[in-house]
Amino acid sequence: MMHWSGFTGMGFGGFGWIFMVLFWVLIIAGIVYLVKLIFSGNSPSGLKESAEDIVKKRYAQGEISKEEFEEKLRDLRHRLT
Repeated sequence: MMHWSGFTGMGFGGFGWIFMVLFWVLIIAGIVYLVKLIFSGNSPSGLKESAEDIVKKRYAQGEISKEEFEEKLRDLRHRLT
């Protein structure tokens, strides 16, 4: 008759519980990360608008004049060089 005491029957000897705890910690951390990613409203990587995109959008929506638009673009492009 086999004796199953705790996690020792998993083939890891007395250390099976460490792997089980690690497994659940990783699962919970992954779930927390996904929930934060979904509810933060941020994209995971590099999908943010550039400064030029924001200026173009403001001009398209009529928030700034053509002169302001050109000045801001010149200023942004000057800073990048």
